[in-house]
Amino acid sequence: MSRLWDISQRLGAKTPLWPGEPDLRLDRNASISDECPVNVGAIFFPLHAGTHADAPLHYSNDGVASADSPLDAYLGRCVVVDARASGARVELVDCDWDAIEGAERVLFRTYESFPHDAWDENFTAIAPEVIARLRDAGAKLIGTDTPSLDPQTSKTMDAHHEILRGDMRILEGLVLDDVPAGEYELIALPLAIEGADASPVRAVLREIAA
Repeated sequence: MSRLWDISQRLGAKTPLWPGEPDLRLDRNASISDECPVNVGAIFFPLHAGTHADAPLHYSNDGVASADSPLDAYLGRCVVVDARASGARVELVDCDWDAIEGAERVLFRTYESFPHDAWDENFTAIAPEVIARLRDAGAKLIGTDTPSLDPQTSKTMDAHHEILRGDMRILEGLVLDDVPAGEYELIALPLAIEGADASPVRAVLREIAA
């Protein structure tokens, strides 16, 4: 059986959230008792909490919502890139272009150890020049272990707009601590939420048999 890597954050009270976003909350609406045979819960959380897929609607009013986004970009072969030596951004010189050549899905690892319990405002962004080169080479999806392709303080969203020019897709908040650089099968489908600018995903990498 092929090995699986779960590269998703756990959603809970300790999940780091974008500053200013409402807390994640799980409510219990019904509990097993003599009068009730089941537990029933409800969850409330920001759409960009944890591991998620940005829909084009997030960075363009003309972009599609999560429910309308084609799924092919989120399923298929990918390359995990070790970019831990990068500075404030992953730049062209930080990428192993020989390993990335021809990849339709590229996931960047920037953390030595993912910050599960605290928000990191100085996370590593992805330079728009890197996005442009991947787009021009035919990439469909870019993923990162940080909360965004752009810096937290960005007002221009340059990396996101490079994504838009190629109608690519984005995964953010991946957990790649235990994943060696290399090629895998990616499975990370967004939920079909109407009107949503993002969706949580359960992101998984599957070993490719030799």
